[in-house]
Amino acid sequence: MSDQRPRRSRSPVTPATRMLASAGISYTVHAYHHDAQTTDYGAEAAAELCVDPGRLFKTLVCETGGGMVVAVVPVAGRLDTKALAAQLGVKTVDLAQPSAATRSTGYVVGGISPIGQRSRLPTVLDASALDHELIMVSAGRRGLQVELAPADLLRATAGSSAWIAR
Repeated sequence: MSDQRPRRSRSPVTPATRMLASAGISYTVHAYHHDAQTTDYGAEAAAELCVDPGRLFKTLVCETGGGMVVAVVPVAGRLDTKALAAQLGVKTVDLAQPSAATRSTGYVVGGISPIGQRSRLPTVLDASALDHELIMVSAGRRGLQVELAPADLLRATAGSSAWIAR
């Protein structure tokens, strides 16, 4: 008779997954091999996980002149900075410098999650997410995505939704 116990498969723990678990939000983690040569992180994740790029969302950290915000838009789309600025009631919105995004969120570029950031930033999720039962966003590490309901993402981030992608 063997004393070996069956091993449990552990999900990687990141600030995002830790926050979701502590909030009692249901989610599934999906890992894939990240190619260090790739800089189109969203397209890579969609291809590696065989997920419709309209259901996989990228996290973009933006500057408004008065602070930083997070825009969550489909990998298949682009951020409409004018629509985001209008939603926030500010004049302009620009993408943050990668170093500023990393410093503010605590995540590396290509692995920035809208969830569990070092400093909770105002978050706007593109309204197209609400057309899906489940969406995917970064789990806080390159090569790691978390799948959850859009309403749960909004709850986890205290975010809002608006048409901010084109």
